[in-house]
Amino acid sequence: MKHTFRRAVPHYSDQQFDGRQRVVIENVSPELDGGKYLAKAVEGERIVVEADIFVDGADTISAELCFRPAGRAEWQRSPMTSQGNDRWQGFFTVGVPGIYDYTIEAWVDHFQTWKKGLSKKIGAGQEVSLDLQIGALFVSDGAARAGKDDAAKLTEYAALLRSEEKHEAAAAALDGNLEQLMGRNPDKAYSAVYEKVLGLTVEQKKAGCSSWYELFPRSWSTKPGKHGTFNDCIRLLPLIAGMGFDVVYLPPIHPIGYTKRKGKNNALVAAPDDPGSCWAIGNKDGGHKAVHPELGTIRDFTAFVASAEEHGISVALDIAFQCSPDHPYVEEHPQWFKWRPDGTVQFAENPPKRYEDILPIDFESADWQNLWIELKSIFLFWIDKGVKIFRVDNPHTKAFPFWEWAIAAIRAEHPDAVFLAEAFTRPKLMARLAMAGFSQSYSYFTWRNTKHELQEYLIELTSSSLKHFMRPNFWPNTPDILHHEFQTGDRSRFIIRLLLAATLSSNYGMYGPAYELCEHSPVPGTNEEYLNSEKYEIKQWDLDRPGNIRAEITRINRIRKENVALQQTNDITFVRIEVSPGQENDQLMGYVKRSDDGSNIILAVVSLDSANTQGGWLRFPLELFNLAHDYPFKVEDLLTGIHYDWNGEWNYVAVNPWIMPAHIFRVTLA
Repeated sequence: MKHTFRRAVPHYSDQQFDGRQRVVIENVSPELDGGKYLAKAVEGERIVVEADIFVDGADTISAELCFRPAGRAEWQRSPMTSQGNDRWQGFFTVGVPGIYDYTIEAWVDHFQTWKKGLSKKIGAGQEVSLDLQIGALFVSDGAARAGKDDAAKLTEYAALLRSEEKHEAAAAALDGNLEQLMGRNPDKAYSAVYEKVLGLTVEQKKAGCSSWYELFPRSWSTKPGKHGTFNDCIRLLPLIAGMGFDVVYLPPIHPIGYTKRKGKNNALVAAPDDPGSCWAIGNKDGGHKAVHPELGTIRDFTAFVASAEEHGISVALDIAFQCSPDHPYVEEHPQWFKWRPDGTVQFAENPPKRYEDILPIDFESADWQNLWIELKSIFLFWIDKGVKIFRVDNPHTKAFPFWEWAIAAIRAEHPDAVFLAEAFTRPKLMARLAMAGFSQSYSYFTWRNTKHELQEYLIELTSSSLKHFMRPNFWPNTPDILHHEFQTGDRSRFIIRLLLAATLSSNYGMYGPAYELCEHSPVPGTNEEYLNSEKYEIKQWDLDRPGNIRAEITRINRIRKENVALQQTNDITFVRIEVSPGQENDQLMGYVKRSDDGSNIILAVVSLDSANTQGGWLRFPLELFNLAHDYPFKVEDLLTGIHYDWNGEWNYVAVNPWIMPAHIFRVTLA
């Protein structure tokens, strides 16, 4: 396929310009920042590409979506179809992780233009002898372009069009087989090719759908009061897998610094036996490529990773590019830090918070090239140990050009690597990180709590250009965030937020044991800090403690695994639920999700009221499925197993939070 690039103002003397290329291709989607950045997909996903394609006058256009794995010479093609108003759409399905190219080719289809006109004339009873002769020329030209078998058939059709028997000739002209033959052998002499070859990053399936469980390995010793090990954590894997999680995320597992070590509840002075924050990385035992000695050895860690894989679980590792004052980098590479006039390094701050145990890295260092190479090597070190998923701490405080370079370089060797950006920051920074290559993004879900806030946020994520590159990962809590909604200890509230996270987004996670056990005590005087936070001390968790929500977590994760509609985020339609005609119930939220092929349809109805039964008349959008407003259908509540017969678009629903604060209906329309 040739590529002709147009100038802004083409000139007839330009050798690359051919004025006979009349078709215009523009407003291609997805296209990020003029093609500078790559859209995202996961292996096996169907990719939808759209564009405005038009030509002067009333000629008919044909268009093809062209795609290939990057580096391949040959293009694969699929036809594009008109959606009306000169908007065209095409599809292709991607394979294994890697980079894919795509572009669009379109041309004036003179055969189709001729056939359309001929059909109108025949319908009006007009003379078409000359038209049939013209058509015969088009078909003969098609035979000259075709391979042996098609050429023979097209030659026969050309003869029929020249037949003196006009009824026979007209029938041949309108024959669908002729249209297929000409479609396989089009005249692209003056076709237009979109001026850019666009890129698509295809990632492993867990980049698109995953359930994360976060735990601190040091808290899982079999002996109370002892420091846990990787070997201790192996016994948790069947339990985590049994709940339906497929990613276990470990905060930093490296040696912890001693200088300015934080004590219990973030105390500025640590007691002798305080373990410190695991985000204060590095001491004499090593830095980012070492493990905390009390956790075990590198061999113990790789054994944990292997055991997790046997249970269908991937291990995600925290990568935090910051250092304890004791980190070997501080002495070996002082040029990578900002030194103050008093001879100390500026510690991390987020006023009023002070992190004296953490030194940020200086991305404006004159030695930035060696710094970048070393930081990239940290990812490669852990990939070599079996880790392919990384949760990156505060990436928005590191240089964007570094992330673009590092992620692209790592993916060139390991296309199945997944990167989650932990960046609770300004919207444009979050979006830029996603464009730079991060697979998933922490989101504002934690702070979207009303029906209006949630619906507005999901519409923004799934209907704007964000849907092409920013995959949200919904976390109701983290070790840093205990939202005030949970601080009453209301068990139903924990289930509600779990249901929302797990059904609104295909990627979600939780700070495991704390959420599972409905931990809810904040530090007095703070907004979202856990009292006796595990960040600063070793905990002893009793997962069988009364009031836990393990059964609910297990049921919801099972529903996610069994229903493809919930394994994607972008196909979501919010529905009306009214307490009376025209008055919407703001405490009941309903939404429909569909699989690509339409075979799996889920309707979720979640109450935002954890104390009272809520009800209303729900309007199911039958028009999405081209069905009449009075069409009867069936729904099954997957949380209870109860089936219902619904009649038409309006049906009554009620939710009792003391039983279950939601319905997850599987809809059967046939």
